Amino acid sequence: SANTANFPSEQLPSLRERLAQLDDSQANQVIAAADVKNPTTALILSIFLGGFGVDRFYIGDTGLGIAKLLTCGGLGIWSIIDWFLIMGAVREKNFQKLLALA
Repeated sequence: SANTANFPSEQLPSLRERLAQLDDSQANQVIAAADVKNPTTALILSIFLGGFGVDRFYIGDTGLGIAKLLTCGGLGIWSIIDWFLIMGAVREKNFQKLLALA
């Protein structure tokens, strides 16, 4: 599916199995309700606005977003680290949201 890039690759088999237990209508409702975020969008936000915590707010990590905002992205260090971690964090959050709904 086109959405596979939005989830951790190692979790795709279990996710497919979980969604296969639902009919197509239910599966589509679960995916729509999960509010899946795009990892590439998160990376772009991280690169350009990560010092303000926008990337973390985007994926729903409000506490981390506030912490990044108040520390100017950990004086820039945290922002740079997130360039490498944010896409994985988005995929994992997407996976957890789907599991909770499926």
